[in-house]
Amino acid sequence: MKAILFDQPGGAEVLYYGSAPDPTPNTDEVLVRVHTTALNRADLLQRAGGYNPPPGASPILGLELAGEVITPLGDFQSGDRVMAVVTGGAYAELAAVPVGMLMRIPDALTYEQAAAIPEAFLTAHLNLFTLGHLKAGETVLIHAGASGVGTAAIQLARAVGAQVIATAGSPEKLARCVELGAHEAINYKTESFRERVQQITGGRGADVILDFVGAPYWNDNLASLAVGGRLMLIGFLGGAAGQMNLGAILPKSLTISGTTLRRTPLDQKIALTQEFAAFGLPKIANGELVPVIDRTFPVEQAADAHRYMASNANVGKIILTVR
Repeated sequence: MKAILFDQPGGAEVLYYGSAPDPTPNTDEVLVRVHTTALNRADLLQRAGGYNPPPGASPILGLELAGEVITPLGDFQSGDRVMAVVTGGAYAELAAVPVGMLMRIPDALTYEQAAAIPEAFLTAHLNLFTLGHLKAGETVLIHAGASGVGTAAIQLARAVGAQVIATAGSPEKLARCVELGAHEAINYKTESFRERVQQITGGRGADVILDFVGAPYWNDNLASLAVGGRLMLIGFLGGAAGQMNLGAILPKSLTISGTTLRRTPLDQKIALTQEFAAFGLPKIANGELVPVIDRTFPVEQAADAHRYMASNANVGKIILTVR
């Protein structure tokens, strides 16, 4: 099969389109012909040598895919249109996927739209609901609201009746966050989100915060949380080390949680997939939830797609078409 490969870590220029061995599915896996995949920040980190795949995972980049079943298993037949999160291997023509991770693509969606769903919506669902216990009437602060996970999280939080505050770095991104359901949008480049959250909530703070930035936001995040608040760390784009004040954690009874979907045990990922499929897929099918796509590149232009993601210009997902 053909795939995007690299022989040593480096910049986007190390990526090339070449030949790789076909994957051999295990007894609980389905072979999928990949039509589309999508970029994630983890792809850029892995390419640069900073995020090695888990043991046993494909060394090929790509954490989500949409395509069609080749080898039938369980309820899935040859030709069925499916999408899934994978631990690697999606920048390729073929991928082996645990059958429990497969979700059927709603009939009205294209493969491009489907590829924008798995990683973003499962990550958002995991952190908002499974770990963050967000409920109707609570307030959630979603950093990087215009990112793939951010655009999914805004919609999911709004769907359960939460008040949504999003941060982004441009008027265009802020406007898109509001279109997707954010009640308030804060420009982190020109405003203090710490002060604005206190204003918006009448001094109470947010019940849940989804943060991709890490250390630079630590103190302001803790100050922005309500009593009993939950901080969900899902990235360290701004770095993992710095001057951090832990003082608010005990008196405010805060919960700090960190997770990566890629390294979540398979049985837990299967349970998450089933939970999201039951809750989210009907809403995607009826248009209540929408996959947000910024740009689409042919897989052969993966290096250009990586450069584009690194520019932070995208609103929503960046898609690669494979076949």
